[in-house]
Amino acid sequence: MEYVLPNDDRLSLPDGATGADAAAAIGPGLARAALAVKVDGVTYDLARELPTDGERRIEIITERSGDDALALIRHDAAHVFAETMLELYPGVQIAIGPPIQNGFYYDLELPAGVSVGEEDLPAIEARMREHIAADERFVREDVPVAVALDRYRAEGQSYKVELIEDLVKNAPADAPLETVSLYRNGDFVDLCRGPHAPSTGRIRAFKLQSVAGAYWRGDSHNKMLTRVYGTAFFSAKDLDVHLERLELARRNDHRKLGRELGMFGFSETAPGSAFWFPAGTAVYNELVRLSREMGLTRGYTEVKTPQLFDSSLWKTSGHWDKYREEMFVTESEDRQLAIKPMNCPGHCQLYLMQAHSYRDLPIRYSEPGLLHRNEPSGTLHGLLRARHFAQDDAHIFCTEDQIQDEVAAVLRFAFETYGLFGLDLRLELSTRPDQRIGSDELWDRSELALENALASLGLEYTVNPGDGAFYGPKIDIHMTDSLGRSWQLGTCQLDYNFPERFDLTYTGADNAAHRPVMIHRALMGSYERFIGILLEHFGGQLPFWMAPLQALVLPISDRHNAYGESVRERLVAAGVRAELDDRSESVARKIREGELRKVPFMLIVGDREQQAGEVGVREHRGGDKGSVPIEDFLAMVHDLITSRSLT
Repeated sequence: MEYVLPNDDRLSLPDGATGADAAAAIGPGLARAALAVKVDGVTYDLARELPTDGERRIEIITERSGDDALALIRHDAAHVFAETMLELYPGVQIAIGPPIQNGFYYDLELPAGVSVGEEDLPAIEARMREHIAADERFVREDVPVAVALDRYRAEGQSYKVELIEDLVKNAPADAPLETVSLYRNGDFVDLCRGPHAPSTGRIRAFKLQSVAGAYWRGDSHNKMLTRVYGTAFFSAKDLDVHLERLELARRNDHRKLGRELGMFGFSETAPGSAFWFPAGTAVYNELVRLSREMGLTRGYTEVKTPQLFDSSLWKTSGHWDKYREEMFVTESEDRQLAIKPMNCPGHCQLYLMQAHSYRDLPIRYSEPGLLHRNEPSGTLHGLLRARHFAQDDAHIFCTEDQIQDEVAAVLRFAFETYGLFGLDLRLELSTRPDQRIGSDELWDRSELALENALASLGLEYTVNPGDGAFYGPKIDIHMTDSLGRSWQLGTCQLDYNFPERFDLTYTGADNAAHRPVMIHRALMGSYERFIGILLEHFGGQLPFWMAPLQALVLPISDRHNAYGESVRERLVAAGVRAELDDRSESVARKIREGELRKVPFMLIVGDREQQAGEVGVREHRGGDKGSVPIEDFLAMVHDLITSRSLT
């Protein structure tokens, strides 16, 4: 049997060959370094036989294989953790332990009266190191379902029994489940689909990080389990870098920074919804102003649509069937109503209220509208995952001939917007999901139109198969922040389905009715989430033009307060967000507190500044810059504001 390698060379192997055989056939060095084998994008253990039907592409996974390799040893570490917990806490029931982004977790039900806290993690780690040092092999065994059930019932592992029973129940009628796979390392045997690296010794550095509660299968009606999070790497250096980054992320948590900068807060009286203080509202309004100004010059017209719609609107759009669990639903006068979780159906309704000609198109509606989504309480995370938020949302209605130009214009708009923040971007084309509306022919046309728009701008992108919206494909825009984390920011979605479902039309040059195409566009995603991302990316030191407090006037003594107030008034009149700190405290203390508030400029005023009509300028983290006439300082900050300078 011949297999195709990543460099397109061909490798001949006998039937029954394994991934380990493939690595050895390529070279002894690769055989020693091999962790697993990828066949047509699917990862297998090295010990498993390679498939022999048709031409197959194979790739040997080693430590240099990035996320694929890390996922393997993190999965390995999860099994070692469960093995250790069974030894240290007899009677513990183990549930599931998958690798996740940047680490792994394992869910457990501890015996009655037993608890595990973060103070217990070092002792658990010490026992785990013994199993890793023993270099225990991971051995897969496919066993009959009945045998696996008997085993776990005898061991009192009810969660494993439930998992197997569900696998049997959910198997297709024409292909009933006959066997399940078990993995052994040392004396521990876990129900697992795999894959795993050859042995525990491949885990070179690991850390148990935290303990949390988690409902079994994420359902609040089920028992609360103990979840322990950890991570693993191939070197202690990589682990240290990761832990340092996590510590920096903790210090830069937007919730912490928002509290310290007096921007926003949260209350259980409105779960998942931020309360914005004046400082935070100023930042929020700067972003809305940016959206409006940039949209106005690009032909967008701002509209407003209701918050509450009859269920018939959501049934027409398809959200009632696909999205109802994430909507806040109510009733009034025997009518089902829902608070809008997105603006697009309302914009379709708005389009329907007027007749349109081909001469009117493209029509570009924008709305920084308030939205509500019934996100599960366990997923809420400050501004990054909220129930109440506003999007910089827009919808474009255009002819088919205008699609490429409009999508290209959206992408140029996006790059100019993100350029103000110095963000590094990458593009992802997300194609049709399994659960979707519309014909394959419409999806073919939609995906090709987006590909053509990307090609017209010469932009590089990756394809994310199956991750499109249920109504159309999309181009998602991602950035990597200063902590190395990836965020999705904006999206541009092409939609033939909504115009069809809402029966949107325009009168063409032939005086006949034609169907427009709809483009969904949001560049910041939501203002709340974008602010949260920026706070963490900049560590709270936002660009001057959007800083919550831009200048702090610091009189040296009480006799300089009147002059300090006159400086503050001139700053405010010039559009600068400024405060006067006229407390009877030392200037040194005021400066320290101003630094903690991350104020871009502190203006020191004393006898010399008062006599000369100047201010002593101190830049955040930049130290003293000397005294300048107040007019010169106002001119400088005016340029920073109007240019929206990053520095």
